[in-house]
Amino acid sequence: MAAIGRIYNQAFERSPAGTLAVTNGLLSGVADVVAQGSQMGLAYRESKNQPPPNPLMAPPARVEIPAYDPVRTLRFVAFGTFMGPILARWNHFLEHQFPLRPSAPAVAAAAQKLTGGTAQSVNKAVSSGPARGNVSLTALAKRVGMDQVVMAPFGLAIFLGSMGVMEGHSLPAIQKKYVDLYPPAIKANWTVWPLIQFVNFRFMPLPYRVPFQATCGVFWTLYLSLLNSSGGTKVEQARADLESAEEKMKQAAAKR
Repeated sequence: MAAIGRIYNQAFERSPAGTLAVTNGLLSGVADVVAQGSQMGLAYRESKNQPPPNPLMAPPARVEIPAYDPVRTLRFVAFGTFMGPILARWNHFLEHQFPLRPSAPAVAAAAQKLTGGTAQSVNKAVSSGPARGNVSLTALAKRVGMDQVVMAPFGLAIFLGSMGVMEGHSLPAIQKKYVDLYPPAIKANWTVWPLIQFVNFRFMPLPYRVPFQATCGVFWTLYLSLLNSSGGTKVEQARADLESAEEKMKQAAAKR
């Protein structure tokens, strides 16, 4: 693990944008592999747990176990590679716009007022070491808030649009995808990601923030995939069962 950290740090020093692009792309691909594997496992269990046939009900729909789709994984890799440098620039912006600790010049100015020393001497003493001071919870809250108000909606919009384009959908189909998926997805995002980003901005060094987000994104993608696959099919099957039962009762009543 330490060797991997060393290799990553060396690569980041040589090419920060390239390193984050590759790292984010690979982790996004891993997220999709895990999600597809979970969907296949869920479909397999559902196929084994189907109820026996009931003459009053419509026959249950045959559960198809999806095959692994490598092209879908490549789409996730492409999206993650594209977003890596963008997220890096965004984190850099937040780091400088909302510093969690006072900068060395600010500490020097405050120390000068308290001690009466010259600004030059105090500034030299302070700048010789890292900036001191407690973490500003206000600045941390601003970082998280700005990230969730600006980057989260933007990133989700780019994700849905780029996936629609790479999947070959028409413009009306992509628009329908936004209408159907964007509202529940952004609500789920605001339920989960503020806490993740709080930990990320508070404890993770700047070079590791994008990989940390991508690692958490593995579980986020898995969650969305399972949520999506566990809802619609069961609702449609229940509706079909109800309609079939009503039709058969009407036929039985007509024969009488």
